[in-house]
Amino acid sequence: MTPRAHLVVGGFPPGEPAGHDMDFARLSLLRCLGEHADGATTVANDFQDLERWLDGASLLVTYVAGPFPTGAQIEALKRWLHDGGRWFALHGTSGGRAARIDGGRRRMVREAHHETLGCFFLNHPPVRRFEVQVRAGHPLTAGLPPTFETVDELYLVEPIGASETLLTTELPQDPSPPGFGFQYDADAAAPPDGKTRALGHVKDVGKGSVAYVALGHCHDPRSNSQPFVDASAAADGVTPKTFRGSWETPAFQTLLRNAAAWGCAR
Repeated sequence: MTPRAHLVVGGFPPGEPAGHDMDFARLSLLRCLGEHADGATTVANDFQDLERWLDGASLLVTYVAGPFPTGAQIEALKRWLHDGGRWFALHGTSGGRAARIDGGRRRMVREAHHETLGCFFLNHPPVRRFEVQVRAGHPLTAGLPPTFETVDELYLVEPIGASETLLTTELPQDPSPPGFGFQYDADAAAPPDGKTRALGHVKDVGKGSVAYVALGHCHDPRSNSQPFVDASAAADGVTPKTFRGSWETPAFQTLLRNAAAWGCAR
């Protein structure tokens, strides 16, 4: 059977961008898969009928802000991974359902898919400039420099279980202004050394693998929900109406190309 990829890109509620330029992400990922992965690509906005689309697929790519697999969907995903499937998850895939709490703030809710993914999103400070450190020796990081600079949402991601860290950055503490973003009780993303945070990892699941990369925020004037950005991203603190961030860096494009080839390699 010819290798096939399945791409899930979408926000919540269904049809809403959820603060991201989903059309840009969808088209960019489709173009990358078309050029660097073997076989065709099927496309969905969420995880409905996931088992149907995973049947015969070798690679699952997800860029979502809200949708996440539940119930029979997550069970189908785990079976597929154990049988040798590979899941490349980007950016908001580590999030999912947010619950309203006192004062109108929101808190992310840990769900079953976080265990499979190997991480859980807590929060991110305003869009900022930061350096990413790269761990060589894995097909996903082939051709990347030891470090690269980007402007993006710097995710605070709590690791879950054992995995191989591929991308890190240094951030001693969450610099978010009071009341910004999502509420959390403790910074479970804080590392033992007090500064080095994981931004990407890969883990084995049965015969298959899961890789996650936290980078990749993008928005356009219709989808922008960023109230302001850090001075390191824009001196005036004004949010760009159209933002591509990491998507415009050679390093991120290399990561995407590597992921397409990795997902179809056996």
